[in-house]
Amino acid sequence: MNLNTKLLFTLTASMLLTITSALAQSGQPTTKTYPLGKLKPTDSQLKVKSGDLAPDFTLPSVSAKKITLSQYRGKKNVVLSFVPAAWSPVCSEQWPGYTMVKDTLDKNDTVLLGITVDNIPTLHAWTEHIGTLWFEVLSDFWPHGAVADKYGVLRSDGLSERALFLLMKKGLFEPLWCWILTKSLM
Repeated sequence: MNLNTKLLFTLTASMLLTITSALAQSGQPTTKTYPLGKLKPTDSQLKVKSGDLAPDFTLPSVSAKKITLSQYRGKKNVVLSFVPAAWSPVCSEQWPGYTMVKDTLDKNDTVLLGITVDNIPTLHAWTEHIGTLWFEVLSDFWPHGAVADKYGVLRSDGLSERALFLLMKKGLFEPLWCWILTKSLM
């Protein structure tokens, strides 16, 4: 990865974190959401680290496709965005907020995959409510949280951490790009 690409990715990461943090701190509840309340700070242990090959997975999407992570290997960089739950205030604003970085991700040959432990019918209703999203929304419902668990972001209460991972085209985790955000946002 060249210096310009690293700078653009750093900018994109900063924007993603800023969007998520600003929404969490706004204190403005989104209508028709369920307040999760205060989650304990990080309630999981990362199982991946920089330079690791990302654990592969296949998950169903709201768009009725089966998405396999390795289908992007060698073709696209991938940002994985795990959120704790559909219908929660921060999640309901976080993913629509990613529209602000779509062009930057596109210019850097990067796809965004949103992952949550909710089932497809719930995710379908929720994404209809918050507005059409430009990225694939994946269900890690069954076996419950298996992908979140592989990555080390499954909480003891069955939700996932709010986390971002950047995977380079080779399928490797980029240094400094495994961020668990729940601690500062909930």
